[in-house]
Amino acid sequence: MWQTIVNAFKIKEVRRKILITIALLFVYRLGCYIPVPGITSFEGLENYTFLQIMSGVSGGALQYGTLFAMGIGPYINASIIIQLLTVGIPALERLSKQGEEGRRRINTYTRILTLILAVAQAIGILVAFKGSINFTYLFGDSGFLKTLSYIFLVLVYTAGAAFTMWLGERITDYGVSNGISMLIFAGILSTAGTSLLNTFKDLFVPATANTAAWSLIGFIIAAVVIFAAIVTVESAERKIPVQYAKQVKGRKMYGGQSTHIPIKVNSSGVMPLIFAFAILSFPDLIMNLFGLSTDNSSFYRWWHDYMGTGSYLYTVVLCLFILFFSYFYNQIQFNPDDISKSIQGNGGFIPGTRPGKPTADYLKKISNRITLFGAIYLAIVALVPALVFKAIGGQTLVNVFSATGLLIVVSVALEFDQALTSQIMMKNYKGFLK
Repeated sequence: MWQTIVNAFKIKEVRRKILITIALLFVYRLGCYIPVPGITSFEGLENYTFLQIMSGVSGGALQYGTLFAMGIGPYINASIIIQLLTVGIPALERLSKQGEEGRRRINTYTRILTLILAVAQAIGILVAFKGSINFTYLFGDSGFLKTLSYIFLVLVYTAGAAFTMWLGERITDYGVSNGISMLIFAGILSTAGTSLLNTFKDLFVPATANTAAWSLIGFIIAAVVIFAAIVTVESAERKIPVQYAKQVKGRKMYGGQSTHIPIKVNSSGVMPLIFAFAILSFPDLIMNLFGLSTDNSSFYRWWHDYMGTGSYLYTVVLCLFILFFSYFYNQIQFNPDDISKSIQGNGGFIPGTRPGKPTADYLKKISNRITLFGAIYLAIVALVPALVFKAIGGQTLVNVFSATGLLIVVSVALEFDQALTSQIMMKNYKGFLK
């Protein structure tokens, strides 16, 4: 990868795209430190599992209530909802198959839904952390003036979410790789760097020097092993051979080639984890937002005792949700019937399998088996790294290097490397033609 970056800086157009990407990421990180009037920090964020994940992805901006506190979270949620609706609503499904114009309209719907979710999320966060708001510093703390302060803060945080979405789209258009992924990548690395720096400072404190040293060494070894395992599985794929028969059209002969259909072990990526964590943290989020998280609530006591993070029931339910959403998301991305029709329409076949329905059934069976291994892999990634880092470095490293964070960092790094490689090959190819 380092050699790819070196080669990229030798090409003017690619170097320009890299510099634009870095500049836009710098603007994003700068916005994560711009304070919002009337907000000091959202104290007690550790009590909200879902919001804690959002804070880690945004580089801690949510914790300190800065301009980009919500980060790219509303856009991600809107994209997920639109994808699910595309499967369930025939009109959206037809729109997704209308090429560039259809994708442009779907992107417009996604942006509108992003603003709606940003408003709703900003209201929920401000209501939950109203104790962190200094109303007297804004418009006032009584009657209409207090409502006006709420409206002002909701508009500020919604504007921050909209600007973050705009930055991600500009990186996609003028930079390298997917802009939304790069923003999440930058936020996670920022949070990780801050936590590691705090751990490193403990080395110079006599009372914690020995413990911090062993924690740091153990963390480095565990991180290398875990990252290597994730990279290996993320790059693994099953190649199904496809043979195309020779066809004579006019005076030319077509076909006669051999190719393959690549099916990745973890084709769903990090989406099943996001869905599973979001659903399991949703009841806790609702109870906290509406003030139901008290010991007087029997449901809250039951949920905290039996469905709290780290409990056995929570672990079992989390694994079941990951398994379910892995198959669900695979059904969205991989359609054996369409692939079978495409192969048959181009005069191709899978050796040993008849064209048509037998090919679709064969592809479905292979896909289901691989999805099962991918779901088991995601469940292991969701549990093992947290336990390892907790044993090595305490809760701080657990929050930073969560399952979602690990997968996102590896996936985005691989995606960036592939995007950079393709840019270099395209420029070299154009230069060769000239």
